Amino acid sequence: MEQLVPTEIEAYAERHSMPESAMCRALREETLRTMEYPQMVVGPLEGAFLKMMTRLVGAKRVLEIGMFTGYSALCFAEALPDDGEIITCEVNEQSAAMARRYFGQVPVGKKISIRMGPALDTMRTLTGPFDVIFIDADKINYLNYYRRALDLLAPNGVILIDNVLWSGEVLKQPPPDDSTAAIQELNLTVSTDPRVSAVLVTIRDGILVIRRTR
Repeated sequence: MEQLVPTEIEAYAERHSMPESAMCRALREETLRTMEYPQMVVGPLEGAFLKMMTRLVGAKRVLEIGMFTGYSALCFAEALPDDGEIITCEVNEQSAAMARRYFGQVPVGKKISIRMGPALDTMRTLTGPFDVIFIDADKINYLNYYRRALDLLAPNGVILIDNVLWSGEVLKQPPPDDSTAAIQELNLTVSTDPRVSAVLVTIRDGILVIRRTR
């Protein structure tokens, strides 16, 4: 992932945002040391953003599409009330094993339920409403995830979609690959969908923040 925001600016923003918990830091550091694609971890600044959105919405139920090693799920768990619930979808058993190990070390880990298998299959079995839905999985299916997420979203809920700037590749025409084309289609669809209002926030690799139009 190309660094779109200068490193020193992102570090400044991190220092002036809510602090990363010790468990999140340990998980992030192990992910960076041991995983094949460590840049997939959302990191402390985006983690703080996810926590803030969770608290602003007053969320009790969160659905996450794409868990990786569990950093973002742990951030949600730390922000939710004691009776909160997170359902998180993952296909990679290696990364899920690391997530389980960390979730088992902290009381908030009990709020997290991992569903292994293709996320679209899992989403078809779920019943809403969810107050926050975070999409950070295979880009080819982003539009499919968005459409199903709308069905599951609470009336005052929020959908958050990661990597929507795709290292700046979204600016290229024609798109250089299928993933870029899928993200371009998603961004256009959301921006023209009369059912929702959205803002594309330039945190890290871009996050779409989506709510239903009142």
